[in-house]
Amino acid sequence: MRYFLKLSYNGTPFHGWQSQPNAVSVQQTIEESLSVILCQDTPVVGAGRTDTGVNARMMYAHFDAEPVNDVRKFLLSLNRLCGPSISIEDLIEVPADAHARFDATEREYKYFAAFGKSPFLSSFSWHSPNRLDVDAMNEAAALLLEVKDFTSFAKLHSDAKTNICDVRRADWKPWDNAYGVPGIVFTITADRFLRNMVRAVVGTLVDVGRGKLSISDFREIIDAKDRCSAGTSMPPQALFLWKITYPYIS
Repeated sequence: MRYFLKLSYNGTPFHGWQSQPNAVSVQQTIEESLSVILCQDTPVVGAGRTDTGVNARMMYAHFDAEPVNDVRKFLLSLNRLCGPSISIEDLIEVPADAHARFDATEREYKYFAAFGKSPFLSSFSWHSPNRLDVDAMNEAAALLLEVKDFTSFAKLHSDAKTNICDVRRADWKPWDNAYGVPGIVFTITADRFLRNMVRAVVGTLVDVGRGKLSISDFREIIDAKDRCSAGTSMPPQALFLWKITYPYIS
């Protein structure tokens, strides 16, 4: 029987989602925990791969197992084994051919930037020492909706078969956080994302906001299809995988 796990995690203790040698990942932690509960090796397939230090407000992963009779007990046990940085929120029975990665129709990321220093926000936002030209950043961000090839924002030498993405939203808005610190949040949605893509996009937009790049410069960077022409990748702790959409999960 196939199940989806709905989960969230603080990415700080992990070297990203994907299992890798000599490093602790979210995927590895969940697989090891499931194997203890189910008494057998239990691989999981995630909806995507977040980089080291990147957080997920919403992530889905699928695995196969015998029927789970007591879902509440199962979730309690899995949460205890996964530790404090991972929250398993739901176990959803799905069709046998359902796929956490390939069935997702849209993904949304958010990047949080604060204009004031706060000890309560530093772990999950980027502190910008100077105000940014948000209007210029939004004008540049709007160009992303006209783009299909995101090679300029793709991690070099990755295993992606294509750099084509369908970006459906990209904008900066005020961030009304609980600590009264002025800030902004960037929201971007697409059918898929490339490795390191959002952090590279944000870094290049911040250069626009700082006045280091013009709107025409930003367009030229997109057209160059060259990662070296774009801005630096932003710090990971401010980035959240925010939402994943499936046609059969409300």
